[in-house]
Amino acid sequence: MARDTLMFRLGCTATLLTLCVVVLGAWVRLSDAGLGCPDWPGCYGHLDVPRVEAEVDAANEVWPERPVDTVKAWKEMVHRYVAGALGLLIAAIAVVALRRRHRGVPIGLPLALVGLVAFQALLGMWTVTLLLKPLIVLAHLLGGLTVLALLAWLTLSHAPRVPAMPHPPWLARFALLALVVLGVQITLGGWTSTNYAALACTDLPTCQGEWWPETDFDSAFVPWHGLGIDYEGGILDGPARTAIHLTHRLGAIVAALVIGALAFACMHPARPAALRRAGGVLALLLSLQIGLGLANVVWLLPLSVATAHNGGAALLLLALVALLHAFTRSSSDAR
Repeated sequence: MARDTLMFRLGCTATLLTLCVVVLGAWVRLSDAGLGCPDWPGCYGHLDVPRVEAEVDAANEVWPERPVDTVKAWKEMVHRYVAGALGLLIAAIAVVALRRRHRGVPIGLPLALVGLVAFQALLGMWTVTLLLKPLIVLAHLLGGLTVLALLAWLTLSHAPRVPAMPHPPWLARFALLALVVLGVQITLGGWTSTNYAALACTDLPTCQGEWWPETDFDSAFVPWHGLGIDYEGGILDGPARTAIHLTHRLGAIVAALVIGALAFACMHPARPAALRRAGGVLALLLSLQIGLGLANVVWLLPLSVATAHNGGAALLLLALVALLHAFTRSSSDAR
């Protein structure tokens, strides 16, 4: 595959912007601003937030069930503006790829990203119009992280210099397993957040003073509860939320063991220096993520820590994608 400097620079910018969109989305969700604007793509019928008294009064007449909260509305609109800029940048990447396909620049992944971002926009609309339905909000989160991972892969594919990472074949398979485990754990974390179950347990290592309090797994993972329900604040009872929280905790233990084992395998003294450094970065990010998860429980989910926990998951995802790409590239170069 031809490596293109412009594609690399655009990819770097888009990847960084996607990371910002993911973190902003978490910040909006965790600050209960997901319905800060009850319509889409505007806000109370405007392309920005109603500010003058007449606009606010008119908006409150149309949406009496959700009066204007300027702070929450601006949070939601800032997220939409940045996401819109990202969509335009990804479209530009696709155009550049199409114009340079005669140089060997692949067009499949850029075009797939355009389609994925368009679907992300639909999920963003449904997040609002379906009143924060957990399945839709979770799909929106996972879609954003998928865009992040694919953009990182695209960017690395055009990187001018990447150190070789000779490795045993089993290590690449182990890295792929770790990526799958991380994906499952991110899904559990998203389900915990969208069902407002993060504070179902506020002590460690027990939950509600017990090792296994009352749970309701039958209700905890029902994906669809019908239309017309306002999910802001959650609709599940305590035992169902506890079941979700405990599942996320158990998933965190599994993910920590798998990703930690991968990091230590990469840091083995017999590995190349570049691979040892990659393992060290992975171990550092994992330690940070574990610490943020524990802090969320101990400090009762402060907004800054909870948002950073979402950002930490995104950084772990990027680290695993970069490691897998290096393995793939090293295997290709070896041939």
